[in-house]
Amino acid sequence: MAVEIGTKAPDFELPASNGEMVKLSDFLGNRHVILYFYPKDMTPGCTTEACDFRDKHESFAELNAVILGVSPDPMNRHDKFIEKYDLPFLLLADEENKVAEAYDVWKLKKNFGKEYMGIERSTFVIAKDGQLVKEWRKVKVKGHVDEALQFIKDNLA
Repeated sequence: MAVEIGTKAPDFELPASNGEMVKLSDFLGNRHVILYFYPKDMTPGCTTEACDFRDKHESFAELNAVILGVSPDPMNRHDKFIEKYDLPFLLLADEENKVAEAYDVWKLKKNFGKEYMGIERSTFVIAKDGQLVKEWRKVKVKGHVDEALQFIKDNLA
């Protein structure tokens, strides 16, 4: 079952890069959540996307929005990614892909003739009340973070 705009976003609990277990519901009530799913730490597209979110982090914070990055990578890999690129937001480890499945971003992918299961790069905007208000699927990294920021300015600020 896919998540739908206008419905309550599925809550979850995952280990986070701050050493704690983090729930989506921890942020709701007073902040919007930018929940972005990406395939793998330290890869070119994922690094560009993370750095774009890093560079706009304060702009999102000014709009009362928190950024959460989710991938199947284990926490030790997230820690290296954060340290190398000075990422100021939490990365969550979805090693069993349960949250990716809940948000319908765990997909069959094809690359160089091989088929495998992986994350379809996607971003979700969840309003303070827990409603899913915007989604981007099959995200192209270039310009995406600016588009997400503009959506929040135009619709939730």
